Amino acid sequence: MQTNFSPAAQQLEHAAEAERILRSCVHCGFCNATCPTYQELGNELDGPRGRIYLIKQFLEKDEVTAATQEHLDRCLTCRNCETTCPSGVEYHKLLEIGRPAIEARVPRPAKERLLREGLRQVLPRPVLFKTLFKTGQAIKPLLPKRLSSKMPHAIAPAGTRPPMRHERRMLMLEGCVQPTLSPNTNAAAARVLDRLGISIEPVSEAGCCGAVDYHLSAAKDGLDRARDNIDAWWPYLEAGVEAIVQTASGCGAFVKEYGYVLRNDPEYADKAQIVSAKAKDLIEVLAEEDLESIRIQSDEKTAFHCPCTLQHAQKLGATAQSVLTRLGFNLTAVPDAHLCCGSAGTYSVTQPELSKQLRDNKLDALESGKPDQIVTANIGCQTHLDGAGRTPVRHWVEMVDAALAKQSQRVNFTMSV
Repeated sequence: MQTNFSPAAQQLEHAAEAERILRSCVHCGFCNATCPTYQELGNELDGPRGRIYLIKQFLEKDEVTAATQEHLDRCLTCRNCETTCPSGVEYHKLLEIGRPAIEARVPRPAKERLLREGLRQVLPRPVLFKTLFKTGQAIKPLLPKRLSSKMPHAIAPAGTRPPMRHERRMLMLEGCVQPTLSPNTNAAAARVLDRLGISIEPVSEAGCCGAVDYHLSAAKDGLDRARDNIDAWWPYLEAGVEAIVQTASGCGAFVKEYGYVLRNDPEYADKAQIVSAKAKDLIEVLAEEDLESIRIQSDEKTAFHCPCTLQHAQKLGATAQSVLTRLGFNLTAVPDAHLCCGSAGTYSVTQPELSKQLRDNKLDALESGKPDQIVTANIGCQTHLDGAGRTPVRHWVEMVDAALAKQSQRVNFTMSV
């Protein structure tokens, strides 16, 4: 694709990167075939190729409207198009260049600005989020359905975490909303890893990964959060911890991008590259271990929803299927497993109608094999899918932990008899 940027576009911080990405596109349109919003809406401008043209038009002709912004807003950033693209177009990077530049040119209505700012101020702050969540629980019947549906039907208590007792040590990103919405997830992961001889070293100084700010066109704040996390983790990395584990694939995908998004920062570029290399989804950690000791041997039928951030951003879809099978999950077939569930970070709040339709489509596919349960690997997908009140949805590691606990109880009972 030929480009001819306007003088104003040439002054953008990442103009050269945008030009590189645009030039790699060959107009083939394969991306539209796997784009959830194009499939749902049937509009060329609501598919990756159309959005690429919109960004190109803005950068070349300095032309942009509220309609341009709306089509870009509808993008889930699921990166399915990148998995499909034969030319390797790094679409999400172009989108993250185009969206903020257009945001600076097209003022949003006050209601939209308030909503997006509210998400940025609340979601990355675990204490504030927990306080507001408890308030919401108390007045749940009075809340709009799109907010009340975000509240889990049941929240499993976290239970105790194992003490530090193994030579092998890893860190774990606790997350922003997960400690409130699913506090058992990271605790269960710590217990499962403990059985494999790995201790999780707590790092209370680490906070939000920065993805919420970054993907809502507030890159500076998102990068500041990334730098804070690098500072928090760095002493432990120097002391020899093996990895930084994420149980939320959305967070993991962004931490793995630290090296890229901070590539021009002279103070943090090298450290960010190391942090990104050390970041591992829990699936990756288990993939390298002997799983026989934690095999759960489940007869229940389970549908696995592989989050976009796991299969398209981190390219771990096949690995996840392999690990869950090795663990003993009885997995059902899921048609169109590559398509997004509609959660997509804050998308389910900013684009509620489209998000709900995508969720219903995904649940229809997940439930086609008549599973007893649905498991996933990202808190956003988990709460979004579970909010429909259909088949229960949990993080897969919680199922492993629960099965292991039952096995231990049976062994202890047998020994006592």
